[in-house]
Amino acid sequence: MDYGLMKNINQLWAYIFTETLKRLGLACVVICPGSRSTPLAIAFAQQAPDIEAIPILDERSAAFFALGVAKATGRPVAIVCTSGTAGANFYPAVIEAKESRVPLLLLTTDRPPELRDCHSGQTIDQVKLYGSYPNWQAELALPVPDVGMLGYLRQIVIHSWYKTQAPTPGPVHLNIPFRDPLAPIPDGADLSYLLSNFHPEEFFAGINTPFPSPQCQFLIPQVWLQSPRGIIIAGVAQPQQPREYCQAIASLSQTLQWPVLAEGLSPVRNYADLNPYLISTYDLILRNPQLAKQLSPDMVIQVGDMPTSKELRTWIDTNQPRRWVIDPSDQNLDPLHGRTTHLRMRVEDLGVGGEKSAAFSEYLQLWCIAEAQVRANVDDTLDKMQELVECKTAWLLSQILPPQTPLFIANSMPVRDVEYFWKPNNLGVRSHFNRGANGIDGTLSTALGIAHRHQSSVMLTGDLALLHDTNGFLMRNKFVGHLTIILINNNGGGIFEMLPIANFDPPFEEFFATPQDIDFAQLCTTYSVQHELITSWQHLQQKLNPLPTTGIRVLELQTNRKFDAQWRKENLGKLSLQ
Repeated sequence: MDYGLMKNINQLWAYIFTETLKRLGLACVVICPGSRSTPLAIAFAQQAPDIEAIPILDERSAAFFALGVAKATGRPVAIVCTSGTAGANFYPAVIEAKESRVPLLLLTTDRPPELRDCHSGQTIDQVKLYGSYPNWQAELALPVPDVGMLGYLRQIVIHSWYKTQAPTPGPVHLNIPFRDPLAPIPDGADLSYLLSNFHPEEFFAGINTPFPSPQCQFLIPQVWLQSPRGIIIAGVAQPQQPREYCQAIASLSQTLQWPVLAEGLSPVRNYADLNPYLISTYDLILRNPQLAKQLSPDMVIQVGDMPTSKELRTWIDTNQPRRWVIDPSDQNLDPLHGRTTHLRMRVEDLGVGGEKSAAFSEYLQLWCIAEAQVRANVDDTLDKMQELVECKTAWLLSQILPPQTPLFIANSMPVRDVEYFWKPNNLGVRSHFNRGANGIDGTLSTALGIAHRHQSSVMLTGDLALLHDTNGFLMRNKFVGHLTIILINNNGGGIFEMLPIANFDPPFEEFFATPQDIDFAQLCTTYSVQHELITSWQHLQQKLNPLPTTGIRVLELQTNRKFDAQWRKENLGKLSLQ
């Protein structure tokens, strides 16, 4: 950077801002078009190739794309917008980032104080725009030509970076006002003295790129070793090192001789050989009242978030066992408000130094027998199913995806079908999801963010979740990599068919199922996205292994919403019968 070419203080301010982030390790920024953000947009563009700057039109899609990149990399991603309602469109992704603990740095640019509250154009109150959701938030001072204030800016950026990751990852919001001129043209200020005394290597010397992750050792309590009726719940989790995570859970399981009830959204089901006591059909098992009573636990260790299963939650709530939650988050991860102790640590840092139990307990044996029986029932039933019923999709994907495939699972019925039917495997599939707030907004954009510059990826979604975020297709020209979208089109909200309101029509069909009657082939043509109608399970299998390496495509399965719901109602309970 030739500092002598700096034309105004905004340009210098934006350079200090972006250079600090580059040295901290920022690798990706998403930039939404606008005028007030001009200084930051130019400065980030000039940081290429160290920082990849991606322009995205729609702010809501842009924020979820950034969320997806941060999920995939485990590193903070920045997102920039102009003043006014632009930043308000970040809000759903901010909420998801907070609830699912994903590091995001939100940079909303703003008009200076004198242009607020006076009907100046494109101006709203942006201070604390996201309420209590950010880990930290601040409004920056206006740019001024003072070396002390440049130091202030540097330290605020360093602190913001830290707060995106500690004590728990999440969003940080900086509101950044700029006066005119916004373009790199002279503003009348004499910067020569300031720049002649500016020494970059000395100025940036205090920045530490590595971010230390706190670790501690905690030896397992004797009360765990002494409990003969304990279970480990491997809940919703997206660890950056899934094999190590699964190995830690397996070591704990084998030390205690406790079964591991693994949610479909846990990597444990995709590293099945690591864990001999893996229980994947717990939701179905617990639908059998006799088994549910026989298997009631005295103690529960929950790793990560509680699984989606209502059956599991009700069963735990009814039995009221002593519970432990292992997770480094500072959040409350116990929606059941039980007798719970939170261990604020990673399961990988748990010291399993106790005596390993030699006995294969009767309780553990009961679980393993039930799992074998119900798993055989599920596999036999779905293997014989030839018609396109949506619940078979998750079961099939668990067996045919290429190893290590990143898979984004949309909310509503897809996550539930994964929990019910995802078969344990050793494919190392990297499952991703937005289960913080459980919304359907941003589904496509998040999946594209996960797939960007990574291995060819897959998204499993229903029609409404995809339609809610079709603006995500606008980033197709900036997207690098491949995403296959498996679209289950049952023309409406299938999850509502499982609720009591489905018995009341009207108003059910119009106001809850909300069929959209969209021709997805035409929709894909509009966005220049490949589309193919899947006609059989064999056809789907042929299209998924191997996956293409570039582009976006939609593989559409047309199913019958009423039939899908009726099949679940009739069969979920039967699968656990002896």
